[in-house]
Amino acid sequence: MIVEILQYIAALLVLVGGIFSLLAALGLVRLPDLYTRMHAASKAGVVGAGFVLLAIALAAFDGPIILRALMGIAFLLLTTPVSAHLLARAAYFSGHKPVEFTVVDDLGSDVKSDL
Repeated sequence: MIVEILQYIAALLVLVGGIFSLLAALGLVRLPDLYTRMHAASKAGVVGAGFVLLAIALAAFDGPIILRALMGIAFLLLTTPVSAHLLARAAYFSGHKPVEFTVVDDLGSDVKSDL
């Protein structure tokens, strides 16, 4: 009985993870510049992958697989924000400016004051 309930919960988590991953893909297609696209990919993509890994942990019902799935979630949560920050910073300093309707450019004001 409990195994069947866990299977249904895992199926629901896969569905929710797929929806978040679809939203991340739509953000990559629809958003106007590199920085907003990277935001969509790094936030919604990690949430989608986290739900799918959590579903794997519930469906497997095996200790080592649960541990690997939880370690995968922790790895994604720790590395994705850092890599998105570094990629955005490298893109900014290589000359890729935000779209013209960007309101605040704190990094641009820091760069101008350092020169």
